[in-house]
Amino acid sequence: MIEFILFVTLLLISITFHEYAHGFIAAKLGDPTPEQSGRLTLNPLAHIDIFGTVILPVFLYKMGLPPFGYAKPVPINPYHFKNPRKDIMWVGLAGPSANFIIAVILSIFVRILYIPHLSEVLIWAILINVVLAVFNLVPIPPLDGSKIIASFLPAKISHNYLRLQIYGFVFIIILVNIGFFQWFIIPIVKTILAILGLGAVL
Repeated sequence: MIEFILFVTLLLISITFHEYAHGFIAAKLGDPTPEQSGRLTLNPLAHIDIFGTVILPVFLYKMGLPPFGYAKPVPINPYHFKNPRKDIMWVGLAGPSANFIIAVILSIFVRILYIPHLSEVLIWAILINVVLAVFNLVPIPPLDGSKIIASFLPAKISHNYLRLQIYGFVFIIILVNIGFFQWFIIPIVKTILAILGLGAVL
């Protein structure tokens, strides 16, 4: 039970920073929507999605798969951007980048100052942040990777592509069931952990 509570807590903190990063960059690019909707905050309660933050990660945890999840997407209004097609890419990159930065910083602490129990918790946090970053870069709407890809597509194709987000949950469940984690996500995560000096984690 303690392990499960720790997992949920670390996941919630990681997702919160992920979503805050989206809102922060959007605000810097001129969009007031995240702040007006109450999402430009580090309060985890503001970002919880019942399926993505609770049901899905718990299901994967029980299945023995790497932990990942997502929060309610931060509302963005690209019409406030000076260059919508380019700026939406930076907003999309912000969340995974925040998770990668957290993972790098924590890995430095683990390698420089190993403290039993505390370092184990930090390694859990690193794993969760790396998985979150990698998974969210998959180009399936509404994941962040789709926003990055959409910024390079012609306007009409980009619009139709992003409309697929209404089927996003279905695509994600299918990916989980066909072993997408085992043959795609896990190898990438292992490579990143090796680069961070934590190759023996998985």
